[in-house]
Amino acid sequence: MSVDWLLVAALSCGFLVAASPWCLARAGVRARLGDLAVATAPGREPATGGPVEIGVLLELLGAAVRAGTSVPRALEAVGQAVGGPDGVALHRAGAAVVLGAGWAEAWSGAPARLDVVRAALAPAWEQGAAPGESLRVAGEQLRRDQQAAARQAAARLAVHLVLPLGVCFLPAFVLIGLLPVLLSLGGGVLGGG
Repeated sequence: MSVDWLLVAALSCGFLVAASPWCLARAGVRARLGDLAVATAPGREPATGGPVEIGVLLELLGAAVRAGTSVPRALEAVGQAVGGPDGVALHRAGAAVVLGAGWAEAWSGAPARLDVVRAALAPAWEQGAAPGESLRVAGEQLRRDQQAAARQAAARLAVHLVLPLGVCFLPAFVLIGLLPVLLSLGGGVLGGG
């Protein structure tokens, strides 16, 4: 009789262990879909995972301007869409320009990371130039700068990895490659003498 209870307990534990990953995975999918529903529901605040990259802001502003939106309205729309401190600064700059503030005055108080956006749109607002091309050029320059920084960081990483890799591989080479050869030679010399 005790064997039957032991068998039932073992089968129950096995079932729980086997089913738990599936239940956890299902709960994780539900949680992700819940986040998606919250992020896309009208009237709700979008989920923020941090500041939006400047390259993305330039692309969004470029798309808005190519669609025929004025520079101030594009700033307001993109600022409202991205939210956060950057979005507030973009929205504030667009609204200030509409109310008659100067370009530099409208951008006062904006985070320093938005200087690229301000500089790209300045000729469009101050001189009447088409903003699409300057936004595209600023985006390309930003990407080139990021790629150069990534290459430089990779080069620094390669230099920093030489010592740890040497410390790991040199003993392994000695133990696996040289030690057996030396032991076999030593055994032959000592055994033959």
